Amino acid sequence: QTSLHLITLQTNKHKPWIETEYQGIVMENDNTVLLNPPLFALDKDAPLHYAGEICGFRVHNGPGGSGSTQFEAVVLDRSTGEGLVRSKEPLDCESHKEHSFTIQAYDCGEGPDGTNSKKSHKATVHVRVNDVNEFSPVFVERRYEASVPEDRLFDRIVRVEAIDADCSPQYSQICFYDIITPNVPFTIDNDGNIKNTEPLDSKRQRVHSFWVTAFDCGKNRAQADAQVIVTVKPSCKPGWIGWTKRIEYTPGSGSIPLFPNLRLEACEETVWNIQATVELQTGHIGKGCDRDSYSDRSVRRLCGAVRGEVDLLPPPSPATNWTTALPTLPSSDSSLVFSFNGSTHVAVVPDSVASAVSGDHFTLQLWMRRGGASTQPPANQARGTRKEEETIICNDSYSHYSLSVHGCRLSLFYWPDVSATRPVKFLWKLEQVCDSEWHHLSLSVQFPSVTLYVDGVTFDPALIHDNGAIPNPAPHQRLVIGACWDTGEVHIMCFVSGYKGLLSGVTVRPGNVEPHSVVECLYACREGLDFGDLETLGSGMKVHVNPSQSVLVLEGDEIESFNRAVQQVTYKNSLRFATPGVRPLKLTTSLRCFSEESCLSLRQMEGYLVVLQPDAPQISLSGVGPHLARPAAEFEGPQGVPLFPELRIVCSLSHAVNTAAQGMEGGGMFSPKTVIYAVAHTLDGCEVQPLGEELNSEREELLVDMEALKERGLDIINTTAYIAITGAESISVYEDVLRSICYRLAKGSARFERRFRLSCSEMNGRYTSNELTLEVNFLHSLDIVPGAATVIIMVCVGFLVVMVILGVFRIRSIHRRSEGARGGGKEGSSQWDDSALNIIVNPMENRMGIATDMEGECDDEEEVVDSPDDTSDDQRIIKKEGRDSAPRRY
Repeated sequence: QTSLHLITLQTNKHKPWIETEYQGIVMENDNTVLLNPPLFALDKDAPLHYAGEICGFRVHNGPGGSGSTQFEAVVLDRSTGEGLVRSKEPLDCESHKEHSFTIQAYDCGEGPDGTNSKKSHKATVHVRVNDVNEFSPVFVERRYEASVPEDRLFDRIVRVEAIDADCSPQYSQICFYDIITPNVPFTIDNDGNIKNTEPLDSKRQRVHSFWVTAFDCGKNRAQADAQVIVTVKPSCKPGWIGWTKRIEYTPGSGSIPLFPNLRLEACEETVWNIQATVELQTGHIGKGCDRDSYSDRSVRRLCGAVRGEVDLLPPPSPATNWTTALPTLPSSDSSLVFSFNGSTHVAVVPDSVASAVSGDHFTLQLWMRRGGASTQPPANQARGTRKEEETIICNDSYSHYSLSVHGCRLSLFYWPDVSATRPVKFLWKLEQVCDSEWHHLSLSVQFPSVTLYVDGVTFDPALIHDNGAIPNPAPHQRLVIGACWDTGEVHIMCFVSGYKGLLSGVTVRPGNVEPHSVVECLYACREGLDFGDLETLGSGMKVHVNPSQSVLVLEGDEIESFNRAVQQVTYKNSLRFATPGVRPLKLTTSLRCFSEESCLSLRQMEGYLVVLQPDAPQISLSGVGPHLARPAAEFEGPQGVPLFPELRIVCSLSHAVNTAAQGMEGGGMFSPKTVIYAVAHTLDGCEVQPLGEELNSEREELLVDMEALKERGLDIINTTAYIAITGAESISVYEDVLRSICYRLAKGSARFERRFRLSCSEMNGRYTSNELTLEVNFLHSLDIVPGAATVIIMVCVGFLVVMVILGVFRIRSIHRRSEGARGGGKEGSSQWDDSALNIIVNPMENRMGIATDMEGECDDEEEVVDSPDDTSDDQRIIKKEGRDSAPRRY
């Protein structure tokens, strides 16, 4: 500590003089201010006593306003003018680092009383308060936590921070930190950054806990140490978490989420765009997805299509024999699929059918898949490189047209009038033509306008007027499926430009074009991908589903919103009886990051959706027979006799219910319980078939109200072998139609019995009813009984009389023997023996026995057919054999 002295000259003429400005320093724990320069006051009157001496200093408030109260100046030596500045109270650097005030010096005047004293000018004093290391560091947090993935070295895991309340940079700064827990795989730098010194293993130690301390630059240690906890996470593998490979779907469940627990893990990678594509593969199910399993004709009616279409590839039958030679493939959607090999597999439609579909206004519809039964083209034939033209349909008539495929192009060659105009070719370039998948084509021609729908989507053609030398079509009508009819140079008819692939449901309807709504309905899938609730879709998210509902694309820029959206992706199937089987499922993801070099690459996820077997409906026919007996005259009337007047059709479902919970609550055993409930249903066909020999068209027939059938849009096939009513309609409609079926005989054609069998089905025969067997008996009056029958009855009655007489004679003979033996026998032997009297006489059995032994008479009139058990006719299903075993398609 030093003091600044003022030397004052004794005078009373001159004012004391001091420096104009002083800089001072004072410590927090001291009150003496060290000034620079030292505090001295000088006076020119120094040789004079009193006048040249300094008697005092006066402190005035400076800019801070606290000089007069906090500081004072005292004179140490009057003669030299040396003085000292000191604080009146302890100073605190943390509250006020600097002080400023002014100071004046006074001499002693002219005498001891200080009269006529002089004062100097004011000098400014600046005092800085020096800090003392009185505070220790304090951590901002008492506990620091962090989590890191294993097997990695980090530049920083967590940063700890301590502060010091001292005001000076020397004592307020934290000079270094230290880990005080020994043997931990971590280190800390002077800035508080903690990192690991070796890769961490979550299996060896999941949580690391240790303590750290801090020191300021004055080497004061922190008041309290801080705890650090580091949790080691298993290695982060970017990708989808919660993927379920197998997903089960119960038919009738509506929509179910496919990925309820799925989320994307990006491992702290910053991504700015995420795109996920979900693919549901249904190509193995029928023609691409689960559609209505009714026949094509029934589906057209359900979709509201105009009637009048002609099936160019109908099921083979005696009436439609042009498809008999074509090979067919099984299909799970009840449709008939025909295979064409490009050469020998050709269907020539009869002229009578071809003439019904001619004209310049028509709609052609078909299902096609190129490449045959295989889903892939041959190895030596790459996609889109088929060079030969393949003709699907060729109508060689006065209104000539042909539909062909060539590579990935579809062309319609149309010649409205061969005698007056040139042909026109309409051309479409389509990927669907050469991808070896099933596609639905609908071509509406209203010349000169042509509209093409592929899978329900419209495609515009490029018109090409073909002015080349084209031979005129043949003057007769010839409609060919799978090739084109050609007359060569040697005038030999042959097939050219054969089609290689599969065709199904090829129909032509003349007249106005088909509405777009009908085309969309025919193609519409009943199953597919969907999004649960679009209102929950977060901002920045986009969702897109293709028309066939087999591909769904999600796009977003934020992982959490994207994860919520993925969990909303659903599978729906609106069919009550969905086609069971496996649907492969794929999820492809692409990410875009700010750093493209280190952006994540995710592998494709693969799984499958299993549609379980639906509960099969039970179609029950009841209220019929098993016997129908009426006078023969009623059958010979103009209306005949109704065969099924009280028919009832009921459709029900049987569903197994697990009753384990009820059994456990009761404390006993439990068994599966089956719940049966009726459902509203749609049938698509019923058949009435005479058993035994076919109907004799000259003597008997089945009558149906044709006007009622036409009004309800139902079709009928009426032959001597069977009568089939087809078309998708409600149960009540089929009940009314079947109840009106009558059996009529010609005069004098009555027999003893006739048997019929009734059965119904739905979904083109996928589900069938029980088979009801009805035996029709004809009641004859005596005046009309044939002579042979009269003889048989008389013989039976005579045989009965003989048996009665023989019985009476035997009884009387036994009675006589018993009376003759009464005297010599024992008493017990006189009892009546009636064991021989247990005689049961069945005249009808004897009649049938005699009739069987008679030669020729019964055999010539009727065929004996075994009668089924009456108690089981309504419930059993009879397997057809022989000519009845082949299933019919309508």
